[in-house]
Amino acid sequence: MPDISTAPVSTEEFDRAMAALGPFEPRPAVAVALSGGGDSLALTLLLKGWVRRRRGSLLAVTVDHGLRRGSAAEAGRVHAQARRLGIPHRVLRWRGPKPEGSPQAAARDARYALLTAACRRHGILHLALAHHLEDQAETLLLRLGRGSGLEGLAGMAPLTETAELRLLRPLLAMPKARLLETVKARRHGWVEDPSNDHADFARVRLRRLMPALAREGLSAERLAAACGHLGRARAALEREVAALMARAVRPDPAGFLVLSPKLLARASEEVSLRTLAHCLRTVGGGRYTPRLDRLRRLHGMLGDELPRGATLGGCRVLQRGAHWLLVREAGRCPSASLEPGGRLLWDGRFELRRPRLGGQGQPCEGAGALQVSALGTAGWRRLKAALPGEQVARAERIPAPARAALPALSGPGGFLAVPLLGYYADQRAAKRLNFCRFTPLNGLTAAAFTVV
Repeated sequence: MPDISTAPVSTEEFDRAMAALGPFEPRPAVAVALSGGGDSLALTLLLKGWVRRRRGSLLAVTVDHGLRRGSAAEAGRVHAQARRLGIPHRVLRWRGPKPEGSPQAAARDARYALLTAACRRHGILHLALAHHLEDQAETLLLRLGRGSGLEGLAGMAPLTETAELRLLRPLLAMPKARLLETVKARRHGWVEDPSNDHADFARVRLRRLMPALAREGLSAERLAAACGHLGRARAALEREVAALMARAVRPDPAGFLVLSPKLLARASEEVSLRTLAHCLRTVGGGRYTPRLDRLRRLHGMLGDELPRGATLGGCRVLQRGAHWLLVREAGRCPSASLEPGGRLLWDGRFELRRPRLGGQGQPCEGAGALQVSALGTAGWRRLKAALPGEQVARAERIPAPARAALPALSGPGGFLAVPLLGYYADQRAAKRLNFCRFTPLNGLTAAAFTVV
């Protein structure tokens, strides 16, 4: 009997793995991140057959980070290989200066941003990634070393839904050896990334420890299984958090939240702590949860009055009657540029768009960039003097601390638009600068952690 642990992945197995990540539209359009390594090539070959059987389409995408000499030539070889396979292919280049600190983290963020933009351009909803069993085991070990909680120790999800994409990881249960056998069985070669053996990276160092860990019972299979158990616990906890959020938190399109501290205090500590952390990340626009000791300190105030308020995670927490008001600290909002034809997620909270051309194909609001910054208290005073009385009354329904943190678009002559207050300098600005919505980087709730 053949050893299943090293057998190529069969068509039937892959079909079952993809079915668990469905549903898919008729004739599905899928993109695959193709690095040229054996893992991603195996996924690309399997997906090629999968979309063909469903009369769909496949686009292979390679990111050239430009972090080492020869990366452009490697991307070119991957492009040539995709053409030989008859698969449409795009090379995406990370342009501009590269950060000196945490290059892997920055490269990962840039990679996902480029892949997301490419899928958006081609109208693709599904992006397939080639993470496999050993990747999952290494992720668990890395996160253990960083002191992650349940959210991190659950590992990578087979399916992650973002605002624009469904990230598919159909190979998470497959060992790497089987993926390489899949490529060999089809008589293809692959290119190894030199950084995969670079001992400067923690993931590489952990990979070298895996044989010794396996001898102690910590095999990749057992570590990945632990992720599955923790993933089920995380999914159950997320359901409780979502239920509490629905009862205790009211979001406002102006980018602030109203919380019921009494309802939060009645929930279990773990659920209410997570709910409070979600709220702070949503309004603060940051990627990470505040430090646990500081979060616990704020959580301990749920039963108290906050006459002087509190600050945490880029947010101000203010007492308003029986409720808490969570607003962004206006002084910590960044300034950013919005170019013609640009799209900006300002302060991790508000999405703004600007058309490239105005009427009759003319440049809109000047050909240069507009500045986006927080309105501020002084800005509101200037704006208030220019607004009619009924518009001032509508604007003042937004609490003053939240109003100060709203995005304002400015040109050389001053304010051109504050869309969420209905202010536009003229009719042209009203037509061209009216797309602004609260779309936080970290939503209050997201798609539940998937366990298949």
